[in-house]
Parts: sequence; structure tokens; C-alpha cells
Amino acid sequence: MTGPVSTRDVARGAGLAALARLGALIELVAQPAYTWLFGIATYGVYTVLWAVVNIVENIVDLSLTQALQRVVPTEDEADAHAAVRFALLVTVIPAALLALGATLAAEPLAALVSAAPEDRRQLPLAIALFAWALPLWTFVEVATSAARARRAFGPEIRLRIFWEQLARLAFAVGFFAAGAQSLGLLLAHLASLALTAILSARLLGRYYDPRLLLRAPASPRLRRTLLATGLALLPTAISRRLFNDLPAVLLNLALPGARGATAAGLFGIARKVASVPLIVRQAFQYVLAPLSSAQAAHDRAGLQAIYGFATRLSIAFVIPLSALLLLLAPDILSLFAPEAAAALPLLLILVLGRAGEAVVGPATPVVEMTGHRLLPLINSALGLGVWAAVGAWLVPTEGATGMAWAVTAGTVVIAWAATLELRWSDGLVAFDAPALRVLGVALFGAGLLWLAGQALTGAPRAALLLVLFWPVLWGVVRAGLPAADQAALSPARRGSRR
Repeated sequence: MTGPVSTRDVARGAGLAALARLGALIELVAQPAYTWLFGIATYGVYTVLWAVVNIVENIVDLSLTQALQRVVPTEDEADAHAAVRFALLVTVIPAALLALGATLAAEPLAALVSAAPEDRRQLPLAIALFAWALPLWTFVEVATSAARARRAFGPEIRLRIFWEQLARLAFAVGFFAAGAQSLGLLLAHLASLALTAILSARLLGRYYDPRLLLRAPASPRLRRTLLATGLALLPTAISRRLFNDLPAVLLNLALPGARGATAAGLFGIARKVASVPLIVRQAFQYVLAPLSSAQAAHDRAGLQAIYGFATRLSIAFVIPLSALLLLLAPDILSLFAPEAAAALPLLLILVLGRAGEAVVGPATPVVEMTGHRLLPLINSALGLGVWAAVGAWLVPTEGATGMAWAVTAGTVVIAWAATLELRWSDGLVAFDAPALRVLGVALFGAGLLWLAGQALTGAPRAALLLVLFWPVLWGVVRAGLPAADQAALSPARRGSRR
């Protein structure tokens, strides 16, 4: 069993995890390149196929990626290795079988996807090949979650940034230069996943004994614990993935031909850009999963300190960052192919939703990792219900814009429900006096950015706002966060350079 968790542990882990999640920023460079190289319609088909892979992976892995965060920190070495081996076997093998089935059924599956005429001809081949992204991605997810369960947050920096994202961009440029056209982007993604899977296997070898992984048997008790924990968390994981990826798929299915592909591409672009504020939330989500499990096992009352610290940092970073994105939204979309300008209303709505979701801190992973098996299911059902209701109301008349409002409403409801539940069930307070103080300071900083955005005009506006953002963020951290929080951030910066 691990020892108690301090705010310095949280800060250092979140700093490393945030660097790993900076792959989202690299995507802001890569995604425009993909739209210029292959076009919005082809990008839309790619968005739909990758969304389907992500959704299926979240079902196939049975949330064992999250269950490992709860189980590994509390088991001895033999059982920790057995848990990882069991998780790999029961996820990767079914994923490979599903990929084989999709390859054999590529023709009928291709008939379901809306695509431009130039993409339609190669769509069956594209599906047959891209189906194998499913077992590759499943292995990467389980392997990296196993490393994360060892509190090894830093190695994902190399996997998620320097290899997965940068390699994908390099492969895409290479395939385009070779004349791959419609297949180029899908082949680039598949090649980058293969490389990432190889590196993930090496990562497992760093934190687990490979020989023990190959032979460690999982006891019936351990298998029951993993499966029960994973299945309890599965509805929440699936709902999160549905909110992220299903809208683009539904838009593609609802509209024929190039219109469906383009609508999916526009929603995908808006979602990618709007996910930047989630770098902060996901950093704490990655870290608070294993750390809150360890802390709950050691001292449940100590959760308040790390939970409050993570919430205050989320507020301090997310509000100014979201304000910057809202101000720069037209400039960001101008980096994409010209048709991407139509995604502006979607982007503004989704950024507001991501801000509303992230500002409440890591309540969702804390609920999941501290033994509340029923609450995540309730939250998922509530969020999906709100999404369906708002979508049924707005999508028929507003189209993609209505879908953006529906997704925003559902995700915000899930995040805030978890916050209220922690208050009632465990007495964990997200918005205490220090949090309200940093909230006020962060809103003041966002107001300064907005005033600057109104005053600045012309070509230098975007560059000047980017420059101004950093002193505003520094001021929010210095004036808003308590001294203890600021002191805990220093080790995070030193640890992130290791």
C-alpha cells in the first residue's frame, strides 16, 4: 500500500501529465495541416472512423484502464503484475477479433459512412485497414494506464507528444507527398499508432517485470475485483467518449455524401480546438485517479486537501485560457482550410462548455476512484438524458449548432453533479473560500483579456493577445492562489523538467 499523498505529489504529477496532454496543442498545428493537405471532407471521414474506433475501444476495454488505477496501488507486486496481464488479455484479444470482423465486413460498413465521391471509391479499403487501429489503440491505452497506476506520469510526454502526434504529422506529410490522397491521413494515423504501441510495450518493461507479466496468474478474487470495478465505471467512460465522438458520427449519418463528411469535419475541428482547456482538467484527472485511490486507502479525510488544491488550480488556469480561446477563435479557424470558418459558432459554444466542465476540478475521477460505484452510473445517465433532450429540441432546426449546445449541456451536468455528490457523500468542498477567491481573480483576469480584445484591432491583435495572456495568467496565480498552493507548484516545475 502506498503512503499518503501531498499537494506536491499532485502538482508534480499534474505538471507532467499536462505536458503529456500538450499533444492537444500539437494537434492545433497538425489538424490545419491535415485539412489543407487532404481537404475538409476527407478530414471528416477520418474524424468519423477515428471516433468509431475510440467509442468501440472504450467498450472493449471494460474500463479496466481505470480499474487498474484503483487496484494496482493497493496490491502486492505479484497481484499488480497479474492485474495488468489480465487487463491486456481481456481487452486486446477481443479488439483484434473485432478488427478482423470489420475488415471482412468493410463493404457493408462503408455504405453507412457519408463521403465525397473521391473518397467513396477507396472507403472499403480504408475501413479494412483502419480497423486495426482498434487493437493498437487498446494496447496503448491499457499499457499507459498501467504505467500511470505506478504514478509514472512523465513517460506519456514522449508517447503522446514526441511520438504519437509528431510522428502522425510526419507520416501524413510523407503519404501525401507519395500521392496517397484519401488514404494518406488514415495510413498516417495507423502508422503512428503502431509506433506508439511499440513504445508502450517498452514502457511496460520499465515499470513491470516482463517475465512476471507473461506468467503471473490472476486469482479469482483479483479478476472479480478488476471486472467489478471496471464494469461499474464503464457507463461513465462510455458516456464521456460518446460526448466527445458520437456527435460527429451522428452528423455524418444524418447528411448524405460530402455534406455529411464536411459536417463531421467541422464538428471535429471545433471539438479539437475546444479541448484545449481540458488539458488542465485531464492532467488532474490522470493524476487524481491513482492518487485519490491511494489516498483513500491511507487516509480518506486527506482527500480534501488534494481535491481542493486541484480545483483551485483548475479555476486559475481554465478561466483565462478559455477567455483567450474565445477571443482568438476566428484567428485559429483561419489556420484551417477556408471551409473551416463555418465552425465558428460550434467552437464558441464548445469552449464555453469545456470551461464550465473544467472549472469544477477533478470531481469525476475522485467519485470514480473512492468506491462510489453507483454515482458514476447516475451521472452518466443524467448527462446522456440532458444531451438527448436538448439535442431532440435543437438539432432538427439548428443542425450542428444544436448538437454543440446539446453536448455542452450534457457534459456540464455530469461534471457539476459529481461536485455536488462529493459534497454530500464525503464532505469534500470544491468552492470553499480560497476557491471563490481564485475564481474572482480569474474572472477579473478574463475581463482584462476581453477589454484588450475589444481595444486591439488589425493583424497584430492575435499576437498581442497571446503575449498579454501570460502576465494575466501569472497575475491570477500570484494574486488568487494561497501561498501554500504557490509553493506546491515549484516542485511541479522542477519535476516536469526531469
